[in-house]
Amino acid sequence: MTQDPEKLRQTLISWFAESRKQILAAMAKPLDVARKSNRNDLVTNVDKANQKFLINHIKTDYPEAGIIGEEGHAHDDTDLSGLVFFVDPIDGTMNFVKQQAHFAIMIGVYRDGQPVVGAIMDVMRNEVLSGGPEMPVTFAGRTLTKLPDLQLKDGLLGVTGPMTIKNRLHLGDIALASSGPRMSGSAGMEFIEIALGRQLGYVSYLQPWDVAAGMAITKGLGVQFSREDGSPIDLRQPGVVVAATPQAHRTILAMMAGK
Repeated sequence: MTQDPEKLRQTLISWFAESRKQILAAMAKPLDVARKSNRNDLVTNVDKANQKFLINHIKTDYPEAGIIGEEGHAHDDTDLSGLVFFVDPIDGTMNFVKQQAHFAIMIGVYRDGQPVVGAIMDVMRNEVLSGGPEMPVTFAGRTLTKLPDLQLKDGLLGVTGPMTIKNRLHLGDIALASSGPRMSGSAGMEFIEIALGRQLGYVSYLQPWDVAAGMAITKGLGVQFSREDGSPIDLRQPGVVVAATPQAHRTILAMMAGK
């Protein structure tokens, strides 16, 4: 299939529509829930089935592409050359299990380490955020515009609970310096909020598949991404992600450095 970014976007959206139907059908049945690294790091039969479904589509339509997926697929494939799909089949699995809401499907597509297109679906609302550096960012069919460059104190900040509660990297203090912290439990849902201008940023420890789609989409809206020391995001490794509009991004990094 073609690798034209717009056609690739439409391909992802069509996969998500099929995927959503299968997820909703599976939710009507008892879930098979297992722990991964700890009691709050869950995986379900739906995560695994949806990843298999999406990967089968990728292998069929883009057989030359690399795949880095959350649920036990190609974790050691760190070569970002060529076309690479970052797949998160259920982003916010705890929300999926406990709330049956506030979870997403995410795919970020990169070529030689550079973003091509990203797509994030709010499954229960049936809304998709998508875009990339060579195309407009759209949400539920409407085109979004560049975000206002607010100061940290003037906007809401998405944060991860453990880092904030323990004030790691001064994130508790940073959250209090914003208009207010928000904790959704899903990176995908956080990036939707940022793209819609409801939050000016998000700080969390993320895996590559947690950040790839959101970074591909929201950079074009003016969101800056870095590690806590200001260095670029390396999609071969997990780590702290600071994603925010420019003024807020500078303030967050300064506060993390104790300035």
